[in-house]
Amino acid sequence: MTRRLIVLDVDSTLITSEVIEMIAARAGTEAEVAAVTEAAMRGEIDFGESLTQRVATLAGVPESVFEDVLAEVEFTPGAETLISTLQQRGWTAALVSGGFEEIVAPLAARLGITHFRANGLEVRDGVLTGRTRGPIIDRAAKAVALREYAAELGIAPADAVAVGDGANDLDMMGAAGLGIAFNAKPVVQEQADVALNEPRLDAALAIIDAAPAHITANLK
Repeated sequence: MTRRLIVLDVDSTLITSEVIEMIAARAGTEAEVAAVTEAAMRGEIDFGESLTQRVATLAGVPESVFEDVLAEVEFTPGAETLISTLQQRGWTAALVSGGFEEIVAPLAARLGITHFRANGLEVRDGVLTGRTRGPIIDRAAKAVALREYAAELGIAPADAVAVGDGANDLDMMGAAGLGIAFNAKPVVQEQADVALNEPRLDAALAIIDAAPAHITANLK
């Protein structure tokens, strides 16, 4: 059986919230950050630029915020079912996030996912510096990650599924054989292979099951 791969965005896809806004709430900058996030997800602002702007507002927040956010974050209804069902079928699930490794890594562990990429937040003397560390996981980097994961598995990107909600996910969804826009911004729904507007993420299983044996981007 051909091994398959599903790559999911995290914030507002795998989970119900935007982690950076949850952290910003502790910094008193939630409204400012939310406005920039919305513009970036609509494709109106370059993601890397928007990330730099938003993270800068988090300077001084204690690193204990990661534990606080992890206690509050919730998986999207049906997310765990989607992942576990595909894993039982022999699929590999991966997460590629414009969010933060400090949150994504524990979430991945809860789901038995070992493939993930996300941005890192710099911490010094127990507080956030307002800067990221490492390469920025932006729109282009998400597509690179999907292709690299597919190569590791010995499959073509056309045998992969990508799921996301924002403009930052469009390159990744274009690289995959099947791109699913989950409760996504209008620009993403227009460009994705399939727009899924349902409360449960495991509704994607019906779309995946309806796709050809070798998933191809011919469902538009």
